[in-house]
Amino acid sequence: MLNIDCCLTLIVAFSFIWALKKVIGGHAKLPPGPRGLPLVGYLPFLGHNLHHLFMELAGVYGPIYKLSLGNKLCVIINSPSLAREVVREHDTTFANRNPNRAALVFSYGGNDIAFSPYGPKWQFLRKILVRKMLSKANLDNFYALRRNVMLKMLKEVYRKSCEDVAINVGELAFVTVIDMISSMFWGGTLEEEKGNSVAVEFRTVASQLVDIMGKPNVSDFFPVIAKLDLQGIERKIKKVRREMDNIYNLVIERAREGLKQSARKDFLQFLLKYRDEDTGKSISVAEIKAMLMDIVVGGTDTTSTMVEWTMAELILHPEVMQKAQEELAEVVGLNNSVEESHVQRLPYLHAVAKETLRLHPAAPLLLPRCPTRSCTVGGYTIPEGTKVFLNVWAMHRDPEFWDNPSEFRPERFILNDANGKKLDFSGNNFEYLPFGSGRRICAGLVLGERMLMYVLASLLHSFEWKVAEGSEPDTTEKLGIVLEKARPLFAVPQLRLANLEAYGE
Repeated sequence: MLNIDCCLTLIVAFSFIWALKKVIGGHAKLPPGPRGLPLVGYLPFLGHNLHHLFMELAGVYGPIYKLSLGNKLCVIINSPSLAREVVREHDTTFANRNPNRAALVFSYGGNDIAFSPYGPKWQFLRKILVRKMLSKANLDNFYALRRNVMLKMLKEVYRKSCEDVAINVGELAFVTVIDMISSMFWGGTLEEEKGNSVAVEFRTVASQLVDIMGKPNVSDFFPVIAKLDLQGIERKIKKVRREMDNIYNLVIERAREGLKQSARKDFLQFLLKYRDEDTGKSISVAEIKAMLMDIVVGGTDTTSTMVEWTMAELILHPEVMQKAQEELAEVVGLNNSVEESHVQRLPYLHAVAKETLRLHPAAPLLLPRCPTRSCTVGGYTIPEGTKVFLNVWAMHRDPEFWDNPSEFRPERFILNDANGKKLDFSGNNFEYLPFGSGRRICAGLVLGERMLMYVLASLLHSFEWKVAEGSEPDTTEKLGIVLEKARPLFAVPQLRLANLEAYGE
């Protein structure tokens, strides 16, 4: 029996030869790039940090280059000016995705916002999520549900602080964010006892989903062997989706019962009742499930990872942490817990979060775009069907736009605002695109920002943080579904507030 690595190497070699012939046979002026080796297509399977590989190649080939991953032609863009061409001048052409096999499974065949093709269906779903469900009025209405989760989290951390126990910050943030999401979606639907048990099950299954989605799948790069599912990724994600389905079916059934008896209490009931004002169209159950999957994968791991990165940078830079805590003390008061209404009055903490997202963007390559027709960018032809990556990790560290780009310096955002160059999350300044830009900018941005800032402000205001004994905070990266810390951050909380009622005691 042939060794599986040998088989894969042969498949990669043949795929490379096929792709090379296809490229050579054309007359398009493709971007520069490595001639290609079979090993290049094998890198995703080995789990290399592609954004580091892409950064190294950018130093050789410049702001735009091509790379063959298996039989997939990829183009990587490292320049803000070329990114502008993609997301402004040719935004409609590049508004499609090329989802991998796992994404198609978890999104119920592309019934979501992240991976569905650009068109009327995508516009309808995005309108529901962005303009209706995640409107300021709706988010304000469901604040009490998020606040209840936050108070439970503060109470738990308070108990750990009394025991002088180190906390896994990323895990704490993940549990808090996933509980906020499940609370907002069906917190008003289930009675508390049933709701708590469903939340725990949902948290477990969601964690499995995020883990599987972060694993590179060789089948995505070599369709000829896709049906073999050599790594078992497709099989595993189908199993997790079935478990998610069981949870969704339960809460949807209860939500429908609740609609007959009372007023709307959560997002799920909102979606079940929704009818478009112009067309009368409603949203299907499959679309509801897929939309929730988007928020689970796109919201929980990204937000919790950014909390962990921010806390790590603050522990490494105690003078920045002190300044952020002084701002919190002035705005919130040392006898009070943080409310979401305080967050907009914390410009320095916002600058801290922005600087963290500059150095450690949650999605360093964003979700790849896929042109619906051949298009010219930077004088080079991008063929139809190419995977196009915007390398924001490189753009955020470009010394042409950032002074001392490797330094953690939140003040740079305060200075930019003062000079009239507002660097925010809207995607209008192309040297800073942590959530993308154009039609495919992150749809859950508003909710993600609210949760990130609320969790950060609460952790920093309520507790002092010191490194766990025997550990050292670092900024070593690991690319999974998001840009994670290679080593989890463990930190010990100590009380800051004199009023124990602020901790729920």
